Amino acid sequence: MIFVSFEVLWAARSIFRNRFHSQTICQQANTMDVHIISALVDNYMYLIVDKQSGDAAIVDPVEPDKVVELLKSMDNLKLRTILTTHHHWDHAGGNHKMLQLVPNLTVVGGDDRIDAVDHIVKNGDQLSLGRLNIECLYTPCHTRGHICYKISCDDEISVFTGDTLFIGGCGKFFEGTAQQMYDALIKTLGSLPDHSKIYCGHEYTLSNLKFAKHVEPNNKDIDEKIRFAEECRQQNRPTIPSTIGDERRYNPFMRVESSTVQQHVKKDDPIEVMAALRQEKNNFKAK
Repeated sequence: MIFVSFEVLWAARSIFRNRFHSQTICQQANTMDVHIISALVDNYMYLIVDKQSGDAAIVDPVEPDKVVELLKSMDNLKLRTILTTHHHWDHAGGNHKMLQLVPNLTVVGGDDRIDAVDHIVKNGDQLSLGRLNIECLYTPCHTRGHICYKISCDDEISVFTGDTLFIGGCGKFFEGTAQQMYDALIKTLGSLPDHSKIYCGHEYTLSNLKFAKHVEPNNKDIDEKIRFAEECRQQNRPTIPSTIGDERRYNPFMRVESSTVQQHVKKDDPIEVMAALRQEKNNFKAK
């Protein structure tokens, strides 16, 4: 087995510096703006702004220079917090530099392995960002300390899911079980309102949807989403965000209780279906 140090990985990122896999776009709502910022090869960082106060948080700032460049273009914005979904270097590896560039930020996370973390949170913990409420959702499996962040005000809900829930897929079970991913996707995230917007950690949408099509070849919602995703990528636009309601229609990992998904893996227990899907996806090669 070959081990590569974080320092080598961090240095290698310079290959991709000043390259953008997607345009930076802003999703505007009444109470918050979410700026979607591409990073590395397929990562996303998110700058969340409370429109009333100008208070802001950054999710997984693996390329801090890009974040600071965006901040300089915005007036009256006050960056307060780093929200880290999990400890993997491509999500937490920019925390130290982010603090050098913008001192006195609070670094939030659910795992003491997260670089520079100074505020460890657990499931149900509440934080505030101006008038926005941040609820920490504990979703272990991809890593044992993974946190998703539900940010809401009035009826507007955005959820930053890191490597737990992707558009059309989910993260690998590096430190957890199918039961944990079932709980994360079906019980925790799946309990949110359908209109909740999903902002995930990577641009994996097209590859995920090809697997979804393999699982449910007659699902027309998958066909529609593939057309949408292909159009986005042709225009260098992110396929994010999705919604919880949308994911229930085409994401096989959120459809483990659906008869067509169960028939595909020839199992009817949802936990066994989750495990079988993940194993198949790990070895899936799109045609």
